[in-house]
Amino acid sequence: MNKVVIVTGASRGIGREIARGLAKKGYTIIANYNKSEKQMIELKNELEKEKINIDIVKADISKRDEAKKIVEYTINKYGKIDILINNAGISQIKEFTQITDEEWNNMINTNLNSAFYMSQESCKNMIHNKKGCIINISSIWGLVGSSCEVHYSVSKAGIDAMTKSLAKELGPSNIRVNSIAPGIINTEMNKDLNQEEINKIKEEIPLEKIGDTKDIEKCIEWLIEDEYTTGQIISINGGWVI
Repeated sequence: MNKVVIVTGASRGIGREIARGLAKKGYTIIANYNKSEKQMIELKNELEKEKINIDIVKADISKRDEAKKIVEYTINKYGKIDILINNAGISQIKEFTQITDEEWNNMINTNLNSAFYMSQESCKNMIHNKKGCIINISSIWGLVGSSCEVHYSVSKAGIDAMTKSLAKELGPSNIRVNSIAPGIINTEMNKDLNQEEINKIKEEIPLEKIGDTKDIEKCIEWLIEDEYTTGQIISINGGWVI
């Protein structure tokens, strides 16, 4: 059987490219979405035209029981989980003093708690099988912090800390855990940036360009097939932060 991969937040942006790219490589994909049903169905239909099928599963994985539902669905249908890609996330630009409790909790629940729930539920099967791979999508701002994105930066830094700790704990079970920390990538998450702001950022990046979702997907492919990399935070940012 092909390797079974769960991709969270797969309807848009980086997650969409990961699901598409891995499906075309022959992996069995369980693509999770929450609110963007139209976009998820569009991707499924796009791939079906190429005779490629993916499973799409609606769930709010910021809730434990819904995260558990995806894991149980996958194991019941395919018998295993080989790879978990924790990509689901949101962002918000807001001054620290203006962040409400609700906004803080929503950020932590969506970005960090979802990865905790999905990893904890999935790794039980991986430990049983004595193999597995968990890849977390964090952010450059989890490494260096971002003004007016404190709650976002904290949630991503938490993912990186979990990555390192979990790699140590799960290594003896032959489970690798890594994190990809993208810089600015051409996705809807950065739609609020105008052209002038984008150009200014490009000037700060040694490669003088912003990243593409395919850049992240290529790294995902490598991390899946690699057998000796674990506990690493790989920042794909064009040299913006070195």
